[in-house]
Amino acid sequence: MKILKMIYWIIALSIVTGILVLTNNGFTNKSEESTMDNKNQKTEIATFAGGCFWCQESSFAGLDGVLNVISGYTGGHTIHPSYEQVTSGTTGHYEAVQVTFNPNIITYQELVKFFFQQIDPTDADGSFVDRGSQYRSAIFYHNETQKKEGEKIIEQINNSKNFNGPVATQILELEKFYEAEMYHQDYHKKNPIRYKFYRAGTGRDAFIKKNQKKFEQIFNSYRPSKDRLKEKLTPLQYKVTRQNGTEPPFDNEYWDNKQEGIYVDIISNEPLFSSRDKFVSGTGWPSFTKPIAKESAREIEDNSLFMKRVEVRSKKADSHLGHVFSDGPKPTGLRYCINSASLRFIPKENLEKEGFKNLLRLFD
Repeated sequence: MKILKMIYWIIALSIVTGILVLTNNGFTNKSEESTMDNKNQKTEIATFAGGCFWCQESSFAGLDGVLNVISGYTGGHTIHPSYEQVTSGTTGHYEAVQVTFNPNIITYQELVKFFFQQIDPTDADGSFVDRGSQYRSAIFYHNETQKKEGEKIIEQINNSKNFNGPVATQILELEKFYEAEMYHQDYHKKNPIRYKFYRAGTGRDAFIKKNQKKFEQIFNSYRPSKDRLKEKLTPLQYKVTRQNGTEPPFDNEYWDNKQEGIYVDIISNEPLFSSRDKFVSGTGWPSFTKPIAKESAREIEDNSLFMKRVEVRSKKADSHLGHVFSDGPKPTGLRYCINSASLRFIPKENLEKEGFKNLLRLFD
């Protein structure tokens, strides 16, 4: 019996040991899987100052593609400043957040647009009820691409003239970012009732709601003044985009271009067509089977010149691009006949530098 019991114990111990080995080697818990997934994702970092970092952190944390948001201080001259030092306004720091994001899900440009919709961009002395230099707004860029994206969007807001003054948000190079004390991190989760009372009293949400349509109008269109366009465009580009003109066939910039890349609106920089959809039509103008995104090119009935045609215009800048015909190759059977003068070409190798890294997927 003793020998039999010993055999049973050995078998039982073997089974338990096997289970433990499988658990340790073959399985991970959800938090470990999440950590591993985050490590494998391609990430970038953006830094914004827009008043109280509690409010900034809670807003960015809810976006798809945002992996982490940290509250902190930047832009000042004191090493490792405390919250008390920063709020005194003597260190030169801004309350800011660093946003880690997946650029394949949300682009830096989209983050900047979202940022501006969370602040009063014309306030130079603080942010809503929080006054002082530590609450001013700023974009702290990590590279030249981010700097250009920020400048472009500020120009877009200023040109819209939708606000009573110019954008006061600064664009500054990031030097050192200091994480705020632990009790500030995820404050909206740790102290939800106090946070909600504070935010409700700032006036931030009332401003966002009141100006939502203004921002939608700004970011869904880009139409600079006539004088500004005449400075920016050549006479032919202006004639084609603003006066519905047509350039000569076989005597334009892109009709025979065979490089890989994308074609964007000459005015708004909106992505319109890909070289992957370009084909030789024999007409002498750039021809495509489809736009990059259906919503980027509006199609309008055109009865001018005693003909019935379908005009193609860009959505944001309302530029005249050309016309679409039903005599194209498969798979669409369409021919988007487009004026080179309406377009700017960006080679594939320059897409990331110009802020279109997300469109590299078109060439996979």
